This record gives sequence, C-alpha cells and structure tokens, in this order.
Amino acid sequence: MALTKNERRLRIKSRIRKVVSGTETRPRLAVFRSNKEIYAQLVNDVTGETLAAASSRDKDIAKSEGNKSEIAALVGKSLAEKALKAGVETISFDRGGYLYHGRVKSLAEGAREAGLKF
Repeated sequence: MALTKNERRLRIKSRIRKVVSGTETRPRLAVFRSNKEIYAQLVNDVTGETLAAASSRDKDIAKSEGNKSEIAALVGKSLAEKALKAGVETISFDRGGYLYHGRVKSLAEGAREAGLKF
C-alpha cells in the first residue's frame, strides 16, 4: 500500500520529533510549508508556549518582491530578529518532515545570517 505524500511527511515528522524538542534555553524552530506560504515559530515544548513566530503573510514580508525561496529567507531573518529580542540565541531546527532543500533551507540560512545558532 503506497503512502500519500502527506502521510509520508507526517511519518518522517514523527521520527524527527522523537529526537528534537525545545526547551527554554534552546527552543525548537518549527517550520510549516504550504504551497503558497511558509510559517516558522520558536516553541518551548516543556511549557508548550510559542516564543516567537513569523510567516510570509506578515505585513512587512508580504509586500516584498521575490520568489518563494527569497521570501522564506526573509521569514528566517524576521524570526531570528524576534528571537534575539526575546533573548534566544541557540535553537534546534525542526524541518517538519520536509526535505532540507529549497524554501526550508532558505529559511534556515536566513535565520543563521541574522544571528541564530543551530
């Protein structure tokens, strides 16, 4: 029985989540990618709260021109700036079952450029 693309992604995601979890000092950067948009948030899994979030639907990012990968890099930079204001420097990266390629990779590199360590 063949798995759908989404079922396969969810299976990979659960395998990743067994290992990656966020704490107060090192939150988890969770990525969700839809066909049009990309969303990222920093999560403290101990208390279950979101420390910072950014998406391609934010007003300052939605106005910007460029392809989806370039916008994903802007989302990463925006999230990193919010994280540094909240006092977070190191994170653990949760790619959410997506391949570390394309928009997910651009988001991670944008966050690294803006000062996050992972």
